[in-house]
Amino acid sequence: MQPAAIENWHRVVKSKDPKGLDDILADDVVFQSPVVHTPQRGKAITMAYLTAAMHVLSNDDRFRYVGEWFGPDSAILEFETEIDGIVINGIDMIGWNKEGKIDRFKVMVRPLKAINLLHSLMAERLAAMMKA
Repeated sequence: MQPAAIENWHRVVKSKDPKGLDDILADDVVFQSPVVHTPQRGKAITMAYLTAAMHVLSNDDRFRYVGEWFGPDSAILEFETEIDGIVINGIDMIGWNKEGKIDRFKVMVRPLKAINLLHSLMAERLAAMMKA
């Protein structure tokens, strides 16, 4: 059985509606990206990164979770997708607080060419979001 925080995360990912992030993220959430060296702190910046990631990774419905491991207040979700012929494999390491809100989110990605591609695509998407 999945913890409520992960059920809520899956619901937002499936809907592809980033508005749902506001309800499931803690105000003090910390996001760690595979390409940004420092942790990003707070709901607003985490929502921006996760919104951009949903747009970039959920291309043509190829994004899928292929494995899940649960602890008392954390989970690791393994994902796969393909962009421009590059197969991307990664994990989301998600933690939640006593209220069931996500308060830690770390993404790790492989292989290197996938990281480089995601870095470029995420930078473009975040820049476009800032202009809007």
